[in-house]
Amino acid sequence: MSTRLFTSPMFLGFDHLEQMLERASKTSSDGYPPYNIEQTSPSGLRITLAVAGFTMDDLQITQEDNQLVIRGRQNDDTQGRVFIHRGIAARQFQRAFVMAEGIEVKGAWLDSGLLHIDLARPQPASKVRTIRIGKPGAVVDGEANEE
Repeated sequence: MSTRLFTSPMFLGFDHLEQMLERASKTSSDGYPPYNIEQTSPSGLRITLAVAGFTMDDLQITQEDNQLVIRGRQNDDTQGRVFIHRGIAARQFQRAFVMAEGIEVKGAWLDSGLLHIDLARPQPASKVRTIRIGKPGAVVDGEANEE
């Protein structure tokens, strides 16, 4: 049973935020691969995933609506090999991050087993708009004002 967070009439138009929170709760709770999120500047973020053993061809980054999805799939090259001990994971993964509206992916690179993804968070501009109050039936700013 889900609890709706934004049921108050004071929260107008926050349906998309509730959907993003639901997506975030459905993302895998598996800790693989481990990752860091750091602030690189007042408006910059960097996600770093530890993906040792993966090549650029094994990794895929997609942005689906407000969700950043990183997938990894290694080719199974163990055929004909005999392992005495196998402790290095060679498994596929999917890691998803729900991003706020307006966050942009600036770039990604793979370096020494670490996948780095740079994001930019635009600083919101403060907007003030005065709404004129008109008489019933009068046209205000191109729209009819009705009771």
